[in-house]
Amino acid sequence: MIRILVADDHRIVREGLKQILAENPDMTVTDEASNGQEVLTKIRKTECDVVLLDISMPGRSGLDILKQLKTERPRLSVLVLSMYSEEQYAMRALRAGAAGYMTKESAPDELIDAIRKVSTGRKYISPSVAEKMAFSLADDERPPHENLSDREYQVMCMIASGKTIKAIADELSLSVKTVSTYRTRILEKMKMKNNAELTHYSIQNRLVE
Repeated sequence: MIRILVADDHRIVREGLKQILAENPDMTVTDEASNGQEVLTKIRKTECDVVLLDISMPGRSGLDILKQLKTERPRLSVLVLSMYSEEQYAMRALRAGAAGYMTKESAPDELIDAIRKVSTGRKYISPSVAEKMAFSLADDERPPHENLSDREYQVMCMIASGKTIKAIADELSLSVKTVSTYRTRILEKMKMKNNAELTHYSIQNRLVE
């Protein structure tokens, strides 16, 4: 029996996932969580084989939570299920220790296959992500956004999506001053002058929809 913890801040999404999983006799949902801290708390109390993790929950960065999960439970398989496209977060999630990355638009059958695969300790990687991984290994020239920290990258994508500093601060539970500091660092690392340049770059590299 594959024991699964479902982590997503939207109750309707958690309920939908539980319904899909309930149709498979070899799977059981042992617990659920609505934010990153709750994931860490539950994982310390509940035995499970796979965590279905949304990386855009309130509070701490989902990638930070993923890294901590892998530090505390190295053998735990974490399958990231995100609204963000593969171009935006798949490589970062896999580098942070995820066993696989899927978008929420994936078909239920694909999700079930992925859970079964990662529960055995293997990776679930789509053909497009496998191609990107091979390309990045062969290419010594990393694109500028790869030099950003996970939080800086998250803030850059939000700026490029047209969100204000205050809106970003509210969504990430950070102060306006902290987000402004991130923005300054991002511009320095990307060697850019303003939000318009960041937005243009992000669209060109398909980092925002």
